[in-house]
Amino acid sequence: MKILVATDAWHPQVNGVVRTLTMMAEAARSLGNEVVFLTPETFRTFELPSYPDLRVAIPSMGKVARMIEDANPDSIHIATEGPIGIWVWRYCRRYGLPFTTSFHTRFPEYISARAPIPESWVWACLRYFHGASHAVMAATPALADELRGKGFVNVVLWPRGVDANLFRPRDADLGLQRPVFLCVGRVAVEKNLEAFLCLDLPGTKVIVGDGPARESLARDYPDAIFLGAQHGETLANTYSAADVFVFPSKTDTFGLVLLEALASGVPVAALPVTGPKDVIGDAPVGVLNENLQAAALAALTISRETCRAFALRHSWEACARIFVDNVDRVLIADHRTHRRRSIRAMLKRASQVRFKFIRN
Repeated sequence: MKILVATDAWHPQVNGVVRTLTMMAEAARSLGNEVVFLTPETFRTFELPSYPDLRVAIPSMGKVARMIEDANPDSIHIATEGPIGIWVWRYCRRYGLPFTTSFHTRFPEYISARAPIPESWVWACLRYFHGASHAVMAATPALADELRGKGFVNVVLWPRGVDANLFRPRDADLGLQRPVFLCVGRVAVEKNLEAFLCLDLPGTKVIVGDGPARESLARDYPDAIFLGAQHGETLANTYSAADVFVFPSKTDTFGLVLLEALASGVPVAALPVTGPKDVIGDAPVGVLNENLQAAALAALTISRETCRAFALRHSWEACARIFVDNVDRVLIADHRTHRRRSIRAMLKRASQVRFKFIRN
């Protein structure tokens, strides 16, 4: 099967969406599927206000339509609700093409943290956008239930994975006073990093990542170590050198970094919110507590071997298989409804209609 994934989040961005899509696509290919991407790389972009690290694409319907038709996929998945996602959504709606979507980012909380816009307004927009999807993929059961409670329909599960070969226990040392309490992720206001940085903890606090809040947080918390963005072996070594992974975010829908830390043998301390609750649950690999300081100190006693064993249950191959199955079920259902009319045939018809409209 050839799957076109439309996404506004793409390299060189460093976040869970990009990593999920990249690793899923690689694993899906190993299962005999082809995943192609429609990304900001082929469009002009501009810096997102108050967030210069993120660039937003400026697509056009004509170019988006040509790229979809040239790709000639068997199915279409819209991963983000940005400009690219919206234009692909409009194309699919205009020509009656079935598509799937996924819910990665809590935009209502993110936007309200930066602008005086009611969360209910943003949720209404998201509900409308995903309402046309034949399957809305959510990373965890709790998130799926929350979306259903907010009026989303056709919600299905799509769990995440971890590269256990890269992220593994290593003999690593950062040369810092121990214990080392590590946090990895985007350094932005919505990540609630101050809740971690203000804790009274022994040893050293380390932040890995970059973002608009890095300069101000580094100034306000000079005792913490800010290492900037890291990737690959460097990041894997940093994980292994930590004693506890602290996850203060209240807004992440999953938190791939949780699995990366656990695969590295590092226990987790987090708030009892969506994401950590689903990834960890009652497993003895982390401590979830409204008192983040108590959680971080208690996590020091957790076995690193137990954390590693837990993470090995999650693989990108399993993640890819579920993604493909979700897409395949939509195609089967749509074929039954439309007497097995294929998306490729529908794309050909859409291309003919669009060309006739432009010519006339």
